[in-house]
Amino acid sequence: MSTLPEQSQTEYVEQMAKLIDLPIKPEYLPGVGENFARIAAIAQIVTEFPLPDTIEAAPVFEP
Repeated sequence: MSTLPEQSQTEYVEQMAKLIDLPIKPEYLPGVGENFARIAAIAQIVTEFPLPDTIEAAPVFEP
């Protein structure tokens, strides 16, 4: 996911909230947009991590 400008982040959050019928007070939208940007940056690091083609998903998670 590419980095969105702050205005676009807030607009995206606002549109997605409407789509899933999630009320967010207007005064909270900038903070929610900032948190969304942080989460997107972390997700980008994870999704771009190279995995070898031979790797298999574990059938059972054992901590």
